[in-house]
Amino acid sequence: MKALVNFSKITFLIFALIFTSCENDDDVTMDPPPEEPINIVETAQATADLSSLVSALQKADESANNDLISALSGDGPFTVFAPTNAAFADLLAQLDGFDSLEDFNTEQLQDLLATILTYHVISGTAAMSGDLSDGQTLTTLQGSDLTVTIDGGVFIGDDTDADAQVTTANVETANGVVHIINKILLPQDVLDALVDVLLVPITDLAIGNENLENLVAALVAADGDLPNVLRGAGPFTVLAPTDEAFEAFLDGATLGDIPVDVLTNVLLNHVLDGALFKEDLEGLGSGYSNTLATGAGEQNMSIFFDATDGVTFNGVSSVSTADVKALNGVVHIVDAVIGLPNIVDHAVANPNLTSLVAALTDGGNTTFTDLLSNEEEVFTVFAPVNSGFDAFMNPNGNDINAILSNHVVVGAAAFSSGLSNSYVNTAAEFAMDEPLSLYINTDDGVKLNGMSNVAIADIVATNGVIHAVDMVIDLPTVVTFATADPNFSTLVTALTELTPSTDFVSVLSAQDGNGADPFTVFAPTNAAFEALAAIPAEDDLIPILQHHVIAGANIRSGDLTPDGTTVTPATLEGDTFSITLPGTDGNIADVTDGAGNTGIGIDAVDVQAINGVIHVLDAVIIPDTTN
Repeated sequence: MKALVNFSKITFLIFALIFTSCENDDDVTMDPPPEEPINIVETAQATADLSSLVSALQKADESANNDLISALSGDGPFTVFAPTNAAFADLLAQLDGFDSLEDFNTEQLQDLLATILTYHVISGTAAMSGDLSDGQTLTTLQGSDLTVTIDGGVFIGDDTDADAQVTTANVETANGVVHIINKILLPQDVLDALVDVLLVPITDLAIGNENLENLVAALVAADGDLPNVLRGAGPFTVLAPTDEAFEAFLDGATLGDIPVDVLTNVLLNHVLDGALFKEDLEGLGSGYSNTLATGAGEQNMSIFFDATDGVTFNGVSSVSTADVKALNGVVHIVDAVIGLPNIVDHAVANPNLTSLVAALTDGGNTTFTDLLSNEEEVFTVFAPVNSGFDAFMNPNGNDINAILSNHVVVGAAAFSSGLSNSYVNTAAEFAMDEPLSLYINTDDGVKLNGMSNVAIADIVATNGVIHAVDMVIDLPTVVTFATADPNFSTLVTALTELTPSTDFVSVLSAQDGNGADPFTVFAPTNAAFEALAAIPAEDDLIPILQHHVIAGANIRSGDLTPDGTTVTPATLEGDTFSITLPGTDGNIADVTDGAGNTGIGIDAVDVQAINGVIHVLDAVIIPDTTN
């Protein structure tokens, strides 16, 4: 038996398409010829061993695009190389899912069958065997060429590596001549079209490859169902490490030394859902896909591919042989086992995050790499891309390590699907003990502190998730949160447009002791302002706004008197007000303002900035206007 085609000369044969042997077939029988000459189609119909050819012509003609029987019944002349029934049987035996010619049951398959059949026809000549010469090229009705070899018989070469032998020559007909051959002739475009039905599943492909023996052993040593998973419908993209890659990964250990659950997850990290060919990856350039491995939050692990110069995965494994096609997907053979990436591994792998990595490790600093490599904790990291670092001028001269910490949420893997307009705490701190807040807005994409947008979401690692952002997130002031949170848009208008004679923004932006900071701000929501009969004019509005700010103190909820009433220090306006814990009617705390008004609630507490803290009010508080 001969191989039809070698799809991967570098590594291994995907499979061998078995054709009939090249022995002469001396048993071809024909019915007694009629008295009147008959055409090629009638000759085939009268020849018992060409019944499959007749059925193939009929099946091809079921497509509206074909009319082969009429064509071959025409004037001609034609030279036809007619495959025997055995030749058709051999081909069908190698086509997965094809039991008979009836399985060519779509127009696409019927047109493909017509292409095969017209590749057996030479139009315009009735070439007897004596007219054929060694090395002669014959152009077929299909458009591709056949090659004649005369060496102990007459052989016809197609685009496979196995020639057909003429077993019965010179069957003359009214419109040409028929030479009966012992295999189906196939042109290259048909081979390409038949790839999907000629291939074996990925698991069987790996088992048949002598350079993937360690991969097969690992599949067996891991979850026992993995080989069956990779025999499934797919499609899959499998990154198959060579034996040498596995040896380097094991580094003297054995597969049995690796816990089964870990080994299973490592192997699943080499399987992508969907078929991604090299051309697909090159078209994308670089980016992320997901593997079948499980990462933080039980989400599928992310994998970074870079096809700008060759194809690499996670920056550690390069494709040595691409596009090994299988029945249920595609295999790329790679030169290294791809480990399970943590947050740091993902950052290092992505060339768009080199500025972040450089900042994290500047001067040999290991604080961040040690923290973000911790597999006992989970993190959400908002990772600025290189262009974001290039644009960041650090206008407030903040410590870069504090800025970087402000991009890290410890203790939670926050995926985009679970994000909403809300505040979270970061690893950055105010006065070394209170975590800074980060405001997330999801009204239009995902925006952080009103300044940085998520460009790539949900890069899943073993110990958390990364969201790539387009700008560095500077340390927030109380003004940052007021402008970022749409619930404070009326407050911002009051502090700016409605009070132009007072520069509230400059006052409340002071930090590091350069002004009246830190501040404790009691911020009324838009609904609180809407509850007023009208927003007062500037002269009356300024003291009202000042009554919401305490200067020189960062008063958090924990600083208030528990189960009692705390009288605040004087506000910028000069009056005090009181806060009672716990609150009533669903309030965290109740407020009595300087004018003695009650029924005011604190709805949220401890929005921590670098220069103070914000607590959210459901009503505007009024100072004592009599003093």
